[in-house]
Amino acid sequence: MHNIHPSGTTPAMGNPRSLRAPSVPDAGWRNMELLVQLRWIAVGGQLITIAVVQEGMRIDLRLLPLMLAPAVLALVNVATMLILRRRRRSVSNGELTAALLLDVAALAWQLYHSGGLTNPFASLFLLQVVIGAILLRPRSSWGIVAAALAALALLAVESRPLALPTAYAADPLGLYIRGSLVCFALIAVLLVLFVARIARNLQERDAALAAIRQRAVEEDHIVRMGLLASGAAHELGTPLASLSVLIGDWRDMDRFDADPEMQEDLADMAAAVHRCKTIVSGILMSAGEARGTAPEFTTVRRFLHSLVAGWPAAVLDDDFGEDVAIVSDPALRQVIANALDNAAEVSPGWIGVAASRDQDRLILTITDHGPGFAAEILAGFGQPYRSTKGKPGGGLGLFLLVNMVRKLGGEASASNRAEGGAMVRVTLPLDSLSYHLEAPQ
Repeated sequence: MHNIHPSGTTPAMGNPRSLRAPSVPDAGWRNMELLVQLRWIAVGGQLITIAVVQEGMRIDLRLLPLMLAPAVLALVNVATMLILRRRRRSVSNGELTAALLLDVAALAWQLYHSGGLTNPFASLFLLQVVIGAILLRPRSSWGIVAAALAALALLAVESRPLALPTAYAADPLGLYIRGSLVCFALIAVLLVLFVARIARNLQERDAALAAIRQRAVEEDHIVRMGLLASGAAHELGTPLASLSVLIGDWRDMDRFDADPEMQEDLADMAAAVHRCKTIVSGILMSAGEARGTAPEFTTVRRFLHSLVAGWPAAVLDDDFGEDVAIVSDPALRQVIANALDNAAEVSPGWIGVAASRDQDRLILTITDHGPGFAAEILAGFGQPYRSTKGKPGGGLGLFLLVNMVRKLGGEASASNRAEGGAMVRVTLPLDSLSYHLEAPQ
């Protein structure tokens, strides 16, 4: 076991501007953060030990060199924390190895000035060897072992003994045994804390991997649906064009021209065919294959007003603020329309649509007066084919909404309102929707 947490990545799909993987620190970052926390514990333990030995046991210590080690470790910790805040990723194995070697050197320095191998706290080298074996690559772990053995060898040859008071000098073995018990308790506590943290990180890693696998499955499902829809749209284009031509020819025939009822039916047929062609064009546009239709440049406010115009029961609460120019994405419009359709089914008399702005994000909420979401829907929100309507293929509306918003770098969530009804909340970064006109060269 060399790393305790994987780096977070998201499979690349769709429009490049929408590929925004969640910012998850990688294994090296998490390991360095753990070393910093353990080093703070070591600094505190060293200061407490020095105070107890100097003041409580009345053993004269060389305070200046002994205090130098925790001071240096504290400064290194502060610098490391500042670096970690600026760099949330990519802490290398070499940097982790250097940090552990510094801890080995600091312990060797303190033992050199406090009795060498006669100091029972020399067993703390074992703790650093265990930490290195868990966090580092095998070659680096052996490097920590070699450094610890070299430090022990040097301490066996040269160290500065402690001047023990008469009460302790008479029974040095008893003092060593009591110190060893304290050292054992310290190592045991630190290992339990360390291993418990490792176990928690492993659980978080497993949860992250499960989420990544689930997302990959969902996105693969979207790709297959998109290919199927795009292929169907291409195949439907030709017969729809033929129907449109035939209906136009029928409307010009003398036998139908004098029949108002037939003309009315042909007009309805022409409108239906036109509607089907519009849907087909929308599918192809969403798949990046627009049939000669230019992207629609609009603004957030016009987009919202045009969106709710198709639902008479929808009430728009516009608190967005200064308007922003965007590119109207047909796919985004469709998935939001699906959410409005769902709200209209359970609350035909009123649909609340609220738009607000949080810095560089659009916050859109859709609420209704219906019965709210079932518990199983909320538990698996955004997963395909989760529906209480009992329709074949049901549950894809929210699935498409969640994944479309995710691909634009945003997020979608659902909840039940305390006063009754359901709420769907969509958060979208404006950068994924806006466009900027370039100045002429």
